[in-house]
Amino acid sequence: MVSVRNSLLAILTMGPAYGFQLHGELATRTAGRRSVNVGQIYSTLERLTRQGAVEDAGSTPDGLPLYRLTAPGRVEALAWLQDTDSGSGAEWNDMLDRVLIASSLPHVDLAPVLAGYRTAWLVRPDRGGDSRRSIVETGQERLGRSAQDLQARAALAWLDTVADAVADTVADTVAPDTPVQLHRGLSQLRPKRGRRPATPA
Repeated sequence: MVSVRNSLLAILTMGPAYGFQLHGELATRTAGRRSVNVGQIYSTLERLTRQGAVEDAGSTPDGLPLYRLTAPGRVEALAWLQDTDSGSGAEWNDMLDRVLIASSLPHVDLAPVLAGYRTAWLVRPDRGGDSRRSIVETGQERLGRSAQDLQARAALAWLDTVADAVADTVADTVAPDTPVQLHRGLSQLRPKRGRRPATPA
């Protein structure tokens, strides 16, 4: 499951945004891999505000409350974008979500993120160095190790694909023949709905 908290912080490094806008940004920047209820976006923003990572940034002309990062929130967001640590079993999904979001942000240097993940997948214990492996490997252990090895190879191949896309994006700025767009700003499309402040009775 994508870290909604960290993802929202990362997207807010682009500048102030409102809740329903962040809901759409999260969906598009993870290529539709994650469906998060808009209510979860608002509850996460409220929690981030209480924790001091996000603060009120006024409102849009039509009354939608805007949120922006505080200084500690920005530090946390940028640290998450550069991190490659994941809980056991979550490595694949965490990598996809983090790299997809980072690749969409113009101010993030993706090269160290890709290098960090490449190192992480190359040195995983299941790629040959696990001293805890049984002397006599069971059939299930062998099948499990095979699955982990295939996943690591797939991760490395995907990281190569991302690196190629980044190179294509750079090339397009010089000779725009192939439309490859990774970086983009916040969408300015206005929602048909969104949470507005309650009007006093």
